[in-house]
Amino acid sequence: MNKHVLQTSIHREEHLERARETGKSAVFAGPERIELIEAPIPTPAEGEVRIKIEGCGVCASDFPVWEGRPWFHYPLQPGAPGHEAWGRIDAVGPRVDHLQPGRRVTFLSERAYAEYDIAPANTVIPLPDALSGIPFPGEPLGCAMNIFHRSNIERGQTVAIVGIGFLGALLTILAARAGVRVIAVARKKHALDLASSLGARQAILMDDHWRVIENVKKLTGENWCERVIEATGQQWPLDLAAELTSVRGRLIIAGYHQDGPRQVNMQLWNWRGLDVINAHERDQSIYMKGIREAVDAAARGELPFQSLCTHTFPLEQLSEAFQLLRSRPDGFVKALVFP
Repeated sequence: MNKHVLQTSIHREEHLERARETGKSAVFAGPERIELIEAPIPTPAEGEVRIKIEGCGVCASDFPVWEGRPWFHYPLQPGAPGHEAWGRIDAVGPRVDHLQPGRRVTFLSERAYAEYDIAPANTVIPLPDALSGIPFPGEPLGCAMNIFHRSNIERGQTVAIVGIGFLGALLTILAARAGVRVIAVARKKHALDLASSLGARQAILMDDHWRVIENVKKLTGENWCERVIEATGQQWPLDLAAELTSVRGRLIIAGYHQDGPRQVNMQLWNWRGLDVINAHERDQSIYMKGIREAVDAAARGELPFQSLCTHTFPLEQLSEAFQLLRSRPDGFVKALVFP
């Protein structure tokens, strides 16, 4: 072997070795600034598994971190704050016996805008063959299942869902299949058309506060809605949702409110005797239960979410995905990124 061929072979081997030691990760370096780096591939410790990520959903709760707020500190850890991932187990740490490399899984993490991630084994859920090849952002699907359960929806009720994004659309599916009358309220016509296609009986454009209230008042014979789910994370829809809730009804706050304090009409809440539920789950065991239920429901064909994943991007274009999330053009529901 001549000297040039030998050097080329050595360089190729060195490149392959580096490729095995590092993987791509997105780093939120500042407001609206994401950098792609090569980060060391982590080694799973005891009770952990390493996952080679297939993809990750882009969550609206990550939008303020991308856009920037005075209280955020940059740069974030590589891969943060991605938390809607799925992939295949690449390696397992000591004392992990029930999971094997090669198994396709979804999992809980906050560093999933990356090519590899580490997760505790007890936060990893295998995906069945029925979901083979299907992108599966397990965390938001599990959130929808848990919010639905905490809503305590009963057959025959009238349920208003305020905000029809990915979460609102999933809740429309679940509520309609539970035998309730769903009234969808959203800012854009294409979102209302989507809700109608998923089982909503009525769809109301959220363009004027009092007009929406009058429409729901007429539709319910002035009885309002036994359950109202607010799924926007914004002040005005929260105010509107309370107005739509019946006496002794249940107001479920599913939107992620993270841009400052909220004011509420306590006089209205008192007068109607509302039960107000903050549906954000923080108990890990219940989080996992919701994801398992979502896996089972999707495998049975009872949670048809694939059409809601409307846009895909390579990890290199994560910023473009957030820009799309900001503009929300007609037809947009959910973006996924693939490393």
